[in-house]
Amino acid sequence: MTTADTTPLLRIGLLGTGPWARNTQAPALAAHPGVELSGVWGRRAEAAHALAAVHGTRAHTGEEGIDALLEASDAVAFALPPDVQAPLAVRAAEAGCHLLMDKPVATTVAGARAVAEAAEKASVASVVFCTLRFAPETSAWIAEQAAVGGWFTARAQWLGSLYAAGSASEYADSPWRREKGGLWDVGPHALSVLIPVLGDVEHLTAAAGPADTTHLILRHTSGASSTLTLGLSAPPGAAGVEIELRGERGTASVPGWAGAETAFRGAVDALAEAVRTGVPHACDARFGLHLTELLAAAEEQAQAG
Repeated sequence: MTTADTTPLLRIGLLGTGPWARNTQAPALAAHPGVELSGVWGRRAEAAHALAAVHGTRAHTGEEGIDALLEASDAVAFALPPDVQAPLAVRAAEAGCHLLMDKPVATTVAGARAVAEAAEKASVASVVFCTLRFAPETSAWIAEQAAVGGWFTARAQWLGSLYAAGSASEYADSPWRREKGGLWDVGPHALSVLIPVLGDVEHLTAAAGPADTTHLILRHTSGASSTLTLGLSAPPGAAGVEIELRGERGTASVPGWAGAETAFRGAVDALAEAVRTGVPHACDARFGLHLTELLAAAEEQAQAG
């Protein structure tokens, strides 16, 4: 028998039943060869039972359902609004469950700090799912550019048309996204690429643009600077993702990636490795807290105008 044959499956429960759970987390967890999808919890019983039935697992609802899912799981994955996710992540860590969280961890620094401190106190592994850090194509590109070094400046433009006129996306029904905008929804993705390549953020300036758009200017510890344009309300013809680095060796642009489900499988692998080795992943709850600190500072500046 090989090691893979005898390694027990990592039991991961899923908290959430919305579009991201249905389209990304649940399919990825159910198909992962090293994972047992140990159950699904949802605030709406009918949605929890429907999603659990599709993937051959057990549905849980209500407060007692959360406890039952945590007891049946080694780790939990979250597909919930950030400020619902944060207190449940604290609860899961206190129950001894490893954490696979969505970004942002929370929309308040206090909420994100509570998660990071709970994970540290309980000695549980944690991963925050910033898509480009785990998609094979982009994670390899980030590592390559960090190794190259010598970058002078960078530009990130992440514009969606989720709230453009005529949009029919099911993700547009998310109240927290509509309230917090592109800064909080796609900002973590852009920052999670730039920080490992250019270094941490030493100084941040933010200004509001049209609709929910936010513009950031960052100075990094490497000496490089970067600019970010983030939003969810661009006209469809203006939407798109571009991240470009410029430095001693010319320019480099982030490649395309296969999709969220493939990236989420990479995040599951990263969590499993952190559980196995005890070595924290770079994109863990502490990094999630730092992202929240940066986004909160940017939001305060942009609103002050």
